[in-house]
Amino acid sequence: MYRFQVTAHTQMGESIAIVGSIPQLGQWDVSKSLPLHTDSHTYPLWWVEVDIPGNGQKVEYKYLKKKPDGTFHWECPGDNRWIILDASAEKYTIVVEDLQFGKVNPYPYGYWEKPIPTPPPKENGKRIVVIGSSVALGCSAWLLRGWAQLLKETLEEKYGYQLLNVSEIGANVTTTIKRFPQVVTPHNPEVVIISLSLGNEGFAYCPPHQRRALQQRFESGLQELIRMTREIGAIPILGSVYPHSHYTPEHNWLLYDTHHRMLSWGVPVLDWLTVLNDGNGRFAPGLEFDAAHPNSEGHRRMFSVIDITLFSPERLANMKAETKKKSTSPVRLYDKPSLTISYNPTHGSLLFHNTTNSPATISLNSIPPQLKSSDFYLLKQPCNPQACLFFSPKDNSILNIPPSTQLEYFPLSFFFSPTQTQVLFYDGNLAILQRDSKSLYLVNLSPHEYNVHPMWQEVSDALKPLTPGFYEDSFNPDAPFRTMIIGQYGLESRVKVPPRQALFFTYTCSLSERKRIAILPLGDRCAVRMLLHKMEYDGPAYPFDLTRTTNLSDVAHIIETGFEDMWNPAYLQYNPEHGRIYHTKWTGLSFAHEVEEGENPLENMYPILQRMKRRYQARAKRFWFTIQNSDEILFIRTGYATRGQVEDLMAKLKHKCQNKPFRLLILSEQPSGEFAGLENVFHENLYFNPDAMYNNLEYWLQCTEIMRKILNRFGISTKNLFWCPPNI
Repeated sequence: MYRFQVTAHTQMGESIAIVGSIPQLGQWDVSKSLPLHTDSHTYPLWWVEVDIPGNGQKVEYKYLKKKPDGTFHWECPGDNRWIILDASAEKYTIVVEDLQFGKVNPYPYGYWEKPIPTPPPKENGKRIVVIGSSVALGCSAWLLRGWAQLLKETLEEKYGYQLLNVSEIGANVTTTIKRFPQVVTPHNPEVVIISLSLGNEGFAYCPPHQRRALQQRFESGLQELIRMTREIGAIPILGSVYPHSHYTPEHNWLLYDTHHRMLSWGVPVLDWLTVLNDGNGRFAPGLEFDAAHPNSEGHRRMFSVIDITLFSPERLANMKAETKKKSTSPVRLYDKPSLTISYNPTHGSLLFHNTTNSPATISLNSIPPQLKSSDFYLLKQPCNPQACLFFSPKDNSILNIPPSTQLEYFPLSFFFSPTQTQVLFYDGNLAILQRDSKSLYLVNLSPHEYNVHPMWQEVSDALKPLTPGFYEDSFNPDAPFRTMIIGQYGLESRVKVPPRQALFFTYTCSLSERKRIAILPLGDRCAVRMLLHKMEYDGPAYPFDLTRTTNLSDVAHIIETGFEDMWNPAYLQYNPEHGRIYHTKWTGLSFAHEVEEGENPLENMYPILQRMKRRYQARAKRFWFTIQNSDEILFIRTGYATRGQVEDLMAKLKHKCQNKPFRLLILSEQPSGEFAGLENVFHENLYFNPDAMYNNLEYWLQCTEIMRKILNRFGISTKNLFWCPPNI
């Protein structure tokens, strides 16, 4: 029995039929075509079951769309669909999967509706196990006679070997590592062929910034599977990566990047990338069944590049002997009474053991270059703050080992394995690796400092799964920008990772156990914004950052009325003499940075007003978000103010803050006595001139240090500074 099925979208009254070259299919007479069936549960899938006897004959056919008036529409001109009859179909049902109506594949795909009985594996003889995903299983090849089945038949005939295929549809490195002990180890195989794809890691459809992370996880997972294979005494062989019809030239570059690394691992690689690739990461013409799978011809090409002599008894014996030579026992590299260094070839790790009560230093030049499997090593158990968290043979020739300490450093690639960490982010330079629910590594492989902050949306989103709270650098918690605050929107603080260094962050406390203090500038000019920028305390812009507000009463009224009229076109007028936009309702308010190059506000203010509306609506939204979500607020105002204006402002802020703690800092050249006795009001007799800052960097830096000291007195630092997300 053959069950022909195809996906077809139809209009009311239309139906699908099949006609072909044999009597059972009408012998190309459309009046004798067989109607297909569908129902409300399976539409748009249509199917029909046909009993066709025979063995080895080729049957050709096509689908038709029957119109309500009884006429037929052929699915497409050109080549016919076809299958080769199989004698077993007289007892069992073959599902002929034809995918889309109107899209004829050059090679058919069919599979048994239910697994047909097969003899159990022989007790004796060499066994080869294939573990992989759907392509390794034979999907999209006729009757699943893919490369693995062709290899099975060949090895059985030539060498008498048994090939057992334990592949699984949808498998990736993570699921395969988990399955390995249950489905591979019990068979006691001579050889394990590991055949997985980047496609099942999500490589084709993930955002571009996630591609390198998936690539690295895939490679590390393969290396873990190689190690597991060797641990059970078997010989590992890798199936290479292969194309996908939704890959781009960048995917293609990364494919070859992975392929070349796989070739360097000292393991035989079945090179399918070269034979299947069209040069751009996609299947070559005529080899694709669907986006992710080769057709029968593609599988035949994959099988054709396998060197069968690789499995000869002589070569297997040689490979096994080579594997035994590569002992998995640690190799002593340096042996002194006070310090030993050992190399563990299983993971490529280096073990340092200081047996004395004094610190020890060692030159990494004493380690043979061939035993340095990475140019970056991380400490697996970073529990000793006196130890070095990382080292790089390229950058650091001296390593310090604390007294009475044993430290094991692993190559960075080891940590990308799904059994070790979860890769939250990796772009080839910065890696964020979650070790467990409350600790993570930040690794900077570049020669430049990495500035990780909430404005970096991809990183902020990647950190959302972490437990909300405060995380601190376990090795240097008091250094600036070494506190990571994780909230419901992801990262809420700036973290700096020095060049070619690693940081290890651990959970310190919940968000409720430490106050997050926000800084909200209230004008009168952009001096505060400029100083926060130099301190790197600045986050998203707020409404008063780039305005001039000479009258504090205007500021109080703007806040009281919710900023709405701040961008109201009815109140905005451009002054060409001053090059500024003035507000006619709040006459102390003006804008100097809203007209962009090439715009003529005298002739057309519309685009400027629309941009201001979007910009200041967003800034106002962030202003209220900060008030609602921070734990405490420091409002900062520069410029002259009267006591009455400050009292009015404080009353309105108190109403808007809804009993949330807040303070007001006024920076102006006037006696502090003006504000004596006002609760939560602080004054500094200072003037920061933004024009002078623009013209004199030294002055700008001097002012920045003064501001830093002031904020320190208020208890604000990088350990508790609140950052508003850029996009709310």
